[in-house]
Amino acid sequence: MTAKKQSSKASTIEAKKAVVMNTGKKNPVPIVIAAVVVIALAAGLGLFLFPGGESAKNTSANSPSGTAIPEKGRFTYAVSLFDDGKARHFQYADTESKTTIGYFILKSTDGVIRAAFDACDVCWRAGKGYYQEGSSMVCRNCGRRFESVMVNEVQGGCNPAPLNRIIEGNQVVILEDDLKKGHTYFKFSKEA
Repeated sequence: MTAKKQSSKASTIEAKKAVVMNTGKKNPVPIVIAAVVVIALAAGLGLFLFPGGESAKNTSANSPSGTAIPEKGRFTYAVSLFDDGKARHFQYADTESKTTIGYFILKSTDGVIRAAFDACDVCWRAGKGYYQEGSSMVCRNCGRRFESVMVNEVQGGCNPAPLNRIIEGNQVVILEDDLKKGHTYFKFSKEA
């Protein structure tokens, strides 16, 4: 065997060995493509989870599960944020009572925008609130279901505690003073 053939055979063996041992040169293109796809998906998910718009004055209040910050004692939300019928949960940090107050807003099946504290007269001490299943809000503590058309209509028992809301043109407005009235639902100390 000539030196040239031996060298060629050795390089072929080394190439096969590199493939089997995964020590060969790596092609960076698939990694770059995967990274771009992950970043694009994350950005798209961020836009889906945190929709904003120029129609809302308070952009921090537009994020589902967001911390709401009042503007001149008012929280404003674009009515269109609730067009899909999904409940959006928000939190407000009341510095006076040193309490974080949870609430949700949704458009019920009858087309009315409704708001309630994320608590009730019965299960509030558990601090679990509600989640949405179809057209119902469900208590995370006892499992009772409440049709969306009853939110902000029925008070007491395990019904979501009503929260005043105002519709002004294409805005839903929650007043900071109305939110503060619900602080007792979110005081979880032993004396509460």
